[in-house]
Amino acid sequence: MMGWITTTVASGPARKALGLFLAALTIGLFILNLRRAGERTGQLAERLSSSEKTHEIQRQMLDAASRRPPDRDALAQRMRNGQF
Repeated sequence: MMGWITTTVASGPARKALGLFLAALTIGLFILNLRRAGERTGQLAERLSSSEKTHEIQRQMLDAASRRPPDRDALAQRMRNGQF
């Protein structure tokens, strides 16, 4: 297809204009691709941050569960001692 375009557009200025147009199109597409990659990176960073917060909360819940009294009597005893 490029051969057809270059043989059809035989004059120098038209060929130069076509080359500039293709270069501008390539640069434009490259910039759009960079923008999209940046957005994707931002979304992944946000997801990672959210996941880290969730894991920290789950770890705190597991720590609290490991320190809980085994039964009601132990809970009542802790409350009487003011350790709850």
